[in-house]
Amino acid sequence: MTFAVIQMVSQDDIEANLATAYRLLEQAAKAGAQLAVLPENFVAIGHSNPAMIGQAEALGAGPILPWLSCSARALGLWIVAGTLPFPPDDQPYAKPRACCLLINDQGERVARYDKLHLFNARVDDRQGSYREGDHYAEGQDIVVADTPVGRLGLTVCYDLRFPELYTSLREAGAELIAAPSAFTAVTGKAHWDILIRARAIETQCYILAAAQGGLHPRGRETWGHSAIIDPWGRVLEESPTGEAVMIGRRNIVQQQALREQMPIAQHRRFGFATSPLPSHE
Repeated sequence: MTFAVIQMVSQDDIEANLATAYRLLEQAAKAGAQLAVLPENFVAIGHSNPAMIGQAEALGAGPILPWLSCSARALGLWIVAGTLPFPPDDQPYAKPRACCLLINDQGERVARYDKLHLFNARVDDRQGSYREGDHYAEGQDIVVADTPVGRLGLTVCYDLRFPELYTSLREAGAELIAAPSAFTAVTGKAHWDILIRARAIETQCYILAAAQGGLHPRGRETWGHSAIIDPWGRVLEESPTGEAVMIGRRNIVQQQALREQMPIAQHRRFGFATSPLPSHE
């Protein structure tokens, strides 16, 4: 059960980003990965009009969805497609979601997760303020899907600060959790390692933390340090900044033994709802 975590330094050129992503996915496939996770905003970080991108994809006029399907088939690879702006399936002109798609090796969409927690915060960096809510609407559902490497929960970036989501994914059967991200350099330096390791420890899941790592348009800087964390909280692979492909293997016997020796799920005294959440739009 082999998987890959991919780090990128995406720009606002969609075609160039897709070419880079394919090259890195190809490296992952050649290394034996059955599933690969791309980072948040892998396709167009900092683009001035994400709604336009999402609308084109929803109307069948954009390059991203066909590229995902063709790439998965050509490489024989399951792809966790970081995020792309994409409206609800039946509302092409609606405000887009920060959408994470799971594509199987036949190029078919298996699952869709829309980012639940939007990053609306002030940060002491050159950008100063981040307002995802200005461009995106919140998701409302947790998502877990079966894959060749195990039962996979989907999250995105800022979600890492909300442990109740990760607990809900574990309760829904997650064995691995993908966390495509684009942490700022400031917040990443302070909290990234702590958060991804804590989410692994408390869920006893592998965390596949694929991040952006470098300089982007308009002075934005991301932290990088993409990593693979095992269910004991150990960092199995990590890359500081720049492009990278990290390969990991799930040890099922070890994970099951850990869950039996320390049965956190059975000891938990507080439950978490997994039903749709109210919108804050």
